Amino acid sequence: MFRQTTGLLKKLRHLSFVGQKPWRFNSSSAKERALLYKAGEKIHGFTVKQVTDVPDLFLTAVKLTHDNTGARYLHVARDDSNNLFSVQFRTTPMDSTGVPHILEHTVLCGSEKYPCRDPFFKMLNRSLSTFMNAFTASDYTMYPFSTQNGKDFQNLLSVYLDAVFFPCLRELDFWQEGWRLEHENPTDPNAPLVFKGVVFNEMKGAFTDNERLYAQHLQNKLYPDHTYSVVSGGEPLDIPELSWEQLKQFHATHYHPSNARFFTYGDLPLEQHLKQIQEEALSRFQRTEPQTAVPSQTHWSNPREHHVACGPDSLAPDPSKQNTVCVSYLLGDITDTFEAFTLNILSSLMVSGPNSPFYKALIEAKIGTDFSSVVGFDGSTKEASFSVGLQGIAEKDIETVKEIIFQTVNEIIANGFEEERIEALLHKIEIEMKHQSTSFGLSLASYIATCWNHDGDPVEVLKISDKVTRFRQCLQDNPHFLQEKVKLYFKDNPHRLTLSMSPEESYFEKQAKAEEEKLKQKVSALSEEDRKLIYEKGLQLMAAQSTTQDASCLPALKVSDIQPTIPFTPVEMGNAGEVPVQYCAQPTNGMVYFRAMCSLNTLPEELKVYVPLFCNVITKACFDDEERLRVLVMMSAQELANGIPDSGHTYAMIRASRNLTPAGDLQETFDGMDQSSVYLDRCAVNASPQMMSEASLEVEKLMNLIARKKKERKHVRPNIVEKPLDSLVGSSFSPGSGPSRKLISDPTFKPCQMKTYFQLPFPVNYVSECIRAVPFADQDYASLQILARLMTAKFLHGEIREKGGAYGGGARMGQGGLFAFYSYRDPNSIATLTAFRKGVEWAKAGKFTQQDIDEAKLSVFSAVDAPIAPSNKGLSQFLYGIPDEMKQKHREQLFAVAHKSLVEVANKYLGIGQRTCGLAILGPPNESINKNPSWVVR
Repeated sequence: MFRQTTGLLKKLRHLSFVGQKPWRFNSSSAKERALLYKAGEKIHGFTVKQVTDVPDLFLTAVKLTHDNTGARYLHVARDDSNNLFSVQFRTTPMDSTGVPHILEHTVLCGSEKYPCRDPFFKMLNRSLSTFMNAFTASDYTMYPFSTQNGKDFQNLLSVYLDAVFFPCLRELDFWQEGWRLEHENPTDPNAPLVFKGVVFNEMKGAFTDNERLYAQHLQNKLYPDHTYSVVSGGEPLDIPELSWEQLKQFHATHYHPSNARFFTYGDLPLEQHLKQIQEEALSRFQRTEPQTAVPSQTHWSNPREHHVACGPDSLAPDPSKQNTVCVSYLLGDITDTFEAFTLNILSSLMVSGPNSPFYKALIEAKIGTDFSSVVGFDGSTKEASFSVGLQGIAEKDIETVKEIIFQTVNEIIANGFEEERIEALLHKIEIEMKHQSTSFGLSLASYIATCWNHDGDPVEVLKISDKVTRFRQCLQDNPHFLQEKVKLYFKDNPHRLTLSMSPEESYFEKQAKAEEEKLKQKVSALSEEDRKLIYEKGLQLMAAQSTTQDASCLPALKVSDIQPTIPFTPVEMGNAGEVPVQYCAQPTNGMVYFRAMCSLNTLPEELKVYVPLFCNVITKACFDDEERLRVLVMMSAQELANGIPDSGHTYAMIRASRNLTPAGDLQETFDGMDQSSVYLDRCAVNASPQMMSEASLEVEKLMNLIARKKKERKHVRPNIVEKPLDSLVGSSFSPGSGPSRKLISDPTFKPCQMKTYFQLPFPVNYVSECIRAVPFADQDYASLQILARLMTAKFLHGEIREKGGAYGGGARMGQGGLFAFYSYRDPNSIATLTAFRKGVEWAKAGKFTQQDIDEAKLSVFSAVDAPIAPSNKGLSQFLYGIPDEMKQKHREQLFAVAHKSLVEVANKYLGIGQRTCGLAILGPPNESINKNPSWVVR
């Protein structure tokens, strides 16, 4: 997966960089055991370099070095059973062929010890992992996994080590994952040749997102001298220049232990990790001197300006305002951890929140819809950067925005920041350090990755409290400390880039034309022998993709390794006046987490569409401040429009489910393409004072209705089902006899089939088919849940991704009672719908083994048993009325699923004639769909 990393504060906020307080208290904790290691101690070919106690994060950090290869190792010992492993390589490409990204995909296609095709995806069904993935950043590639099971950890570690150090790197895998020339129909030698490949299609899809396109150009032009000047994920038109030999050479030079950084986290013993890594991988290598270091960017003596073109956005809040402009500054080296921390804080003071100077100067000026896609501090490169600008502006306002930015910098230098805002930000950091996350290990691996990648000290990055203390001291010693930083890095910094981006009507046509020219160039250079070889290799690849793989070489847990019962969470029920209350006592580091739900049954139908808008702005605006509301609505509309390319499959699934259940209809209203039209049509595109006044009035009405006393509210929907909050009350419950939840039913709802096609300016499709099935409590739900995973792993992955070239695809069973098929960044549309149908026929025919079923169960249980943070304990009961007793019953039903029950539910719910389904596609113009009257084209 290609990842564009974000700044440190964003990681801190979104990844919850701090994790759990120890959940298991004993005298021999993992943290305490790790403190017994001594610098200089030798362990399985490694030497301990440093042992550091980090009490604020309840952990001990142990730094080691491998004696023979120089590989670096950091172990974080913490009383957390969700153990994580990661190996990270510094990957510094010098062209945009996407070699590190394609290599990331290809090493996971089989290795020396595990030569079966695609062991990575197969392990998803043979383990209880809580996370498995791989990431390609601008200058490193990371392979992390996490699991709560010790045996599973060893299995996954074996597969990961063999994959990265001893991959097969077969040519056919390079063709499948990277790029290839192949006949449109591989079985027809007379069919036209086209470009295919998973990464090729992924990056075509990625760069339809104008925000990502802008961010990529910004990095390339701010750091023009070395690896940051190229596209590590791959520029689609450059990808076909990469050869198989170049891929293998890049692996040989970059995927060596001397260029590796190993990271382990959790409560499992360090010695076992070191022993396995030494025996299975590092013992076969000797030290090399990798030439992968990134030199510092030469600082400019004068600022620079650039302009880039992008495609017009049909979903833009205002079609006449689709320009972006941003000013970016090169800052200091990321390995200076205190300076990076200071600049991170400074960035937040400058751009975060409605009281920040740049928010007031840029957003409240109503020139644009939102900050530029790259904003604030970015610590994902060797030298950090700061960016600020606006998107959604008219071309005539570009110069105005630049003037405002420079003027605001001068005002900050003159006026500084309010002491209250600085203290509030530091307090927020301290609060976030108390927050407990279930993915602390993964968050930590991401948080330290960039600094460590450039030979900084990863342990220093973790000492957050020390930096807060030092920061406060700097402010005390020098009241102008921050203003001087602003002057140094912004006012007096000539390494400044101003980048503007504007849409071109013919942009997508030019892109298509350029791809066509590249294809012609490649095809015209082919000899008859080359053409023959392409046809033969196309058949070979298709045959390999269609061959059932023997995965017996891969390690696997057994269903018997899964715990038969779940630990029950004590939940108390009571009342506060007439309001039912659920209370759950947990070790939350002294933090209180409060949630409340309000019935919308008193809400008139015409106000329902404004609920998401209300939720989005309720904590940010007074509704009598129409201008403030306008700003927030425009920002929300811009975020929504920008998010569709990354979440197109979700929008397709929501739309496909619209006419199948009342809940599906409501979800489309709240979260689907219908909600997009509310923002874009009613509130943003025609943002006249009258329209905004109407929107403001509607939201104010909604707020007043919710704020009314219970007795004053009138039910809009008469069909109410009352159920006890305490599930143990059961059949003895009668309405009014205790705390209850009132659920709306709609006996008049009639499910029907609907096929909707959204024609959007994307070169790839997002396809979904949803089928009405059964709710969570039904006995067939467990079988459908296992079947969805089984179909994904054993049929749909091969058809949609391997053969079809989509980035992803599969099936899932949702709690709302809908069985959904989907594809993501898919070059096909109708062919994918055919693959869905073939998958159903495959399932109905029972073409799977008991081993396949067991693997699907393991995969499902890895999600069912995912760790839950203390702040979320009891939440499923509160939100959905699913208590632990119901979860345990469902667990027993999952264990009981058998071959017969899977075939039965496939025939009962998914077969033609038995199913009520909806279809939706988001994608480029499609002539066959436009001509088909059964499709509604939007």
